[in-house]
Amino acid sequence: MSVSQATIDRYTQADPDVRLMLRVAADDAYAFEELMRRYQNRVVAVLTHLVGRRDMAEDLAQDVFLRIYRARKRYVPASKFSTWLFTITNNVASNALRSLSRRKEVNVTPASPNASGANPIENTALAASGLMPTRQLDKSEMSQVVRQAIESLNERQRMAVLLAKFEQLSYAEIGEIMDLTPQAIKSLLSRARANLREVLEPYLEQGEVKV
Repeated sequence: MSVSQATIDRYTQADPDVRLMLRVAADDAYAFEELMRRYQNRVVAVLTHLVGRRDMAEDLAQDVFLRIYRARKRYVPASKFSTWLFTITNNVASNALRSLSRRKEVNVTPASPNASGANPIENTALAASGLMPTRQLDKSEMSQVVRQAIESLNERQRMAVLLAKFEQLSYAEIGEIMDLTPQAIKSLLSRARANLREVLEPYLEQGEVKV
């Protein structure tokens, strides 16, 4: 795809990460280290939500940055750097999930049972439903509830929610990453939020989480 010089100039001037990537293209090792410092934890966090395993997410993040480095000589700033980065992240995650599906592996390890015989997520769900005495969830329990709710979404909904909620990207930017129109992203996020509300309804009623 041909990119106009005006587009290249606009993103180069507006995005400091694009300027860093252009230095990477010129074999500046420090610039690459700085990009990794800025984005590695964010990429790992998104991938962890997508594939359900931290160890796998860390390996996939290495693959993402390896692809970026290998593509440095072909890099053209046709979008924000973060848009390009998360497009690669989305492709890497999709390939990994397809591979896992073919091997029929289970991606999420169940929580260990506690003394009552139910795992923590079951206990919190029971409490919210009124089958156990209600109590305020602590931060780690609430994080687990939200994580499990996100994991209940399908792959495309999950990616859209992560990019919108955690990366604060626009419909247009998410659409570019996922190869969908902004309107399609808006509809996808609407369905995803409806699904999240259904899963998180007991906690929404208690005011413990926002969707």
